[in-house]
Amino acid sequence: MAKYTFSMSDVTGDTRGLARVSYGYDWNFLADDETLLFGTTDETAFSVKNITPGTGISTGSGTLYKGSVLRMGDVIETTIVIDITGLSSNIVGDIIGVAGGTANCHLGQITTAINGNILGGSMQCLETPATGEPDIDLYSATVATGAEDAAIGDLTETALLNAGQDWIAGLSANQFNYAGLTTVPPANGYLYLTGGGGTTDAAYTAGKFVIKLYGYPS
Repeated sequence: MAKYTFSMSDVTGDTRGLARVSYGYDWNFLADDETLLFGTTDETAFSVKNITPGTGISTGSGTLYKGSVLRMGDVIETTIVIDITGLSSNIVGDIIGVAGGTANCHLGQITTAINGNILGGSMQCLETPATGEPDIDLYSATVATGAEDAAIGDLTETALLNAGQDWIAGLSANQFNYAGLTTVPPANGYLYLTGGGGTTDAAYTAGKFVIKLYGYPS
């Protein structure tokens, strides 16, 4: 692994002084893993890595996906931010993704090495889904190849969150916009969104979500 160490003489005076006086450490950067290290000789104590979706998500027209895995000490936080605009829903239990039966509609793989041992997680709606099915569930499956409009039940799957109602952005008493996962994703599984209780077969014109997973290193 390539390692680049910036000595005190390489950084600004203010930063150098703060680091030396308050903490007594240099700055280190692992370029290949996009990992910033500081305050410790443990090269895994602080790291920032990416998590990537399958092409059945990333190629959606108007779809936005951003993911990160942040480790701070013994806490690993995985964050997925997604705008499902351009993806399609179908009948209950079918995988959401680019229309036409596009394969690889996963939101990313969850591994112990990268994401840690998952303790729990949540899903939050930031923008109400429109046009497509608003009742959306979250699953994990053992393969990356799950296709849009295919039943998640045809895969070896684990239900992580069954919403049981439509997602709506907002905070009033009658709106459902946040829920904790009822089951943690198994190691090495791939995350999928599926249609829930409705049967809307259409492409989404809106819908933004944040999925969080909290883990710890082995």
